[in-house]
Amino acid sequence: MQCLRQQTLQPFRAHRQTSSRAVAVRVRCAAGAPTVVVTREHGKNGKLMAALSKHSIQCVELPLIEHAPGPDRDRLPGLLQAGAFDWVACTSPESAAVFLEGWRAAGSPKVRVAVVGGGTGEVLAAAGVTPEFTATKALGKALGKVMGAELPHIPGGSDVVLYPASVKASTDLQDSLAAAGFSVQRINTYNTIGISTVDQALLQQALAADVVTFGSPSAVKAWVALVGLQAASQKMNVCIGSTSARACGNVGLPADTIIFPDAPGIEEWARCVLQGLQKIGKLPAVVA
Repeated sequence: MQCLRQQTLQPFRAHRQTSSRAVAVRVRCAAGAPTVVVTREHGKNGKLMAALSKHSIQCVELPLIEHAPGPDRDRLPGLLQAGAFDWVACTSPESAAVFLEGWRAAGSPKVRVAVVGGGTGEVLAAAGVTPEFTATKALGKALGKVMGAELPHIPGGSDVVLYPASVKASTDLQDSLAAAGFSVQRINTYNTIGISTVDQALLQQALAADVVTFGSPSAVKAWVALVGLQAASQKMNVCIGSTSARACGNVGLPADTIIFPDAPGIEEWARCVLQGLQKIGKLPAVVA
């Protein structure tokens, strides 16, 4: 596993929808330890916090995003019941959770599911759905290219892929699948929105941290909107993958403060956090 630095910066184009719901910050204390902010939605930060706690790292939990239903959410059960597709494509743990909700509402029909990322497959497997295809890479723009190049055609099938997507998802996946001869039925089933209001006293604890972690572009935008670009630029910014890293560059964060792994996974993400802490002298150069 290699941690990469963001090199290419692009102008920030702000398209942000926020929620006014206030959130609390949970702190796992360890005196004198380096401090890391974790910003995924409620219930999704535990694995990263557990991985970091092995190195006596203090975590400040500050959820900066939440998920909301997309405009096509109610269509999913009917489409799953109709079964006029060869594959359902799930590209994130949240898309897997949304799929499962619709799948149960449809009566748990037999479907063939393709996924990207181990975390996405784990969500499905925990519910008794075994993915029949997993893309070999799950980072950024490579996601769409890899699935398009690798997803097998089903002999005698319809060559239709049902894609329950985020409202904010790019067209990379559907474009790649279309180029490979598939017809993609995209439905926007959920949206990721940034949280704009937090307790200010608790936010100060996050501002005192050494590293901020991001699992989505929405979290990046929400953080910068809350604290300002100058304050955000003083932190090491460690992203789950290249898509969030590009978002950091797009909002204007310095390239030498942005780190992300070249392979997906919580352990890889945690290792990049350790590298960020080493870079600023908060951990020894080598961490077991």
